Amino acid sequence: MKRRQFVEQLGIGSAMLAAASVAHAAQGEHEHKELTGPLANATVSFGSWPVGTAEVPRDRFTLPFAPQGPNVHALLPHEVTIKEGGAVNFVLAGFHHVVVYAPGKDPGEISQSVLLPIPGAPPVVGLIDDPQGRIYRGLDPRLANTFQDRVEVVNFSTRGTYLVICAVNVHFNDGMFGWVKVIA
Repeated sequence: MKRRQFVEQLGIGSAMLAAASVAHAAQGEHEHKELTGPLANATVSFGSWPVGTAEVPRDRFTLPFAPQGPNVHALLPHEVTIKEGGAVNFVLAGFHHVVVYAPGKDPGEISQSVLLPIPGAPPVVGLIDDPQGRIYRGLDPRLANTFQDRVEVVNFSTRGTYLVICAVNVHFNDGMFGWVKVIA
């Protein structure tokens, strides 16, 4: 049986197929350009859990959700380089918030005039909500259904050097930011 006959038997005429094609085109065509090699993708640790000691081990088995306690508030490495069309795997450990700004934005230009409150935190601690030049804002870590330990994979299709910050203001103010350099 030919595809058209099969589709017509399902009750989906050519008009429906055409409408589906137009809808897909309106959403934007997916460009699946093959990208290989070491610059096709990079991994950035967005915070990390320090190991404990023999006397006081860090036991995530008994406390699987992000524990209250020490966390290494750093982006490691501080700078990565990928090719256009490549991706960065932001591996988050703990209460962090990935925000990416367009090329040209510097850390000193981040406005902290609007902070989104974090339940249970003092009013001076919150999520930075600076939309100027913001091109990606990750999952809201304040939501109950957002796992704090997670991976957010972000694709970069245009050359430039992008500022990436942890939008938890106290982490950002402690230097928790870095750079994604995208080359041809």
